[in-house]
Amino acid sequence: MNSNNKNQIIRFDWAMKRLLRNKANFSVLEGLLTTLLGERIIIQRLLESESNQEDEYDKYNRVDMLAENSKGELVLIEVQNNNEYAYFQRMLFGTSKLVTEYINRGESYDKVRKVYSVNIVYFSLGHGRDFVYHGKTEFRGIHTNDLLELTPFQKQTFKVDTVSQLYPEYYILKVKGFNQVAKSPLEEWIYYLNTGEIPSTATAPGLEEARERLKLDSMTKDELAAYYRHLDNIVILRDNINTEREEGRAEGIEEGLNKGREEEKRENARNLKKLGVAVDIISQATGLSKEEIEKL
Repeated sequence: MNSNNKNQIIRFDWAMKRLLRNKANFSVLEGLLTTLLGERIIIQRLLESESNQEDEYDKYNRVDMLAENSKGELVLIEVQNNNEYAYFQRMLFGTSKLVTEYINRGESYDKVRKVYSVNIVYFSLGHGRDFVYHGKTEFRGIHTNDLLELTPFQKQTFKVDTVSQLYPEYYILKVKGFNQVAKSPLEEWIYYLNTGEIPSTATAPGLEEARERLKLDSMTKDELAAYYRHLDNIVILRDNINTEREEGRAEGIEEGLNKGREEEKRENARNLKKLGVAVDIISQATGLSKEEIEKL
């Protein structure tokens, strides 16, 4: 197994748990955020994230990290392995919590922190054809469709150009299934997030550092064993969820068939009753009790 490790890269969620929290490896995260946000991002420090991962399911299904950049903005990065139907609301909850937690009581509203929510999801979230989505808040006139803008004083005071820059922004990276040829820096990152591989031609910020610092062969024997257990657990969780879904679907179908059979019996009994057939005979023919037949 170890002979194949030389060029293999550690999965991003595991790197977030163990390696990217080290200040020496911030350049990997900075590269991802710089590529995604389209501006140079420097991480000053990591903060305590919500991270209420209390059970075995969440321990393998989800990992999050909260960073503060050089401008004092907050960046919440979350990896979600399996489907969560209310994930859009989870994103909203996460940013709202940060907005209220990171302002001191009595401070004026101009101290509200800018929050970026970066969500790397390994399931099909919502319905759409793209693999990267960006959400932000804008105000448009109902009658004129004009964009509500900041005054020159507000721009100067808040050091931003648009209203949307004051509000949380969301990025959703739907990485599962992306294995096409990566033609842009962002696509190179998506390819790595999905496959755990970094093409030798990749030039996106952070990927060169990831290639050097996140090699499987840099892990100790114990770390490697824990890593493979993590991968196995993700697969087991996914299989369990799929099995539960299939069993639920099968139970639903069976229940539907049973209901259909019961209704068919009643319909037959009604028809026989209209024809004047004795209740005893109808009961024998349909399996319904005399009481049920009399109520029809």
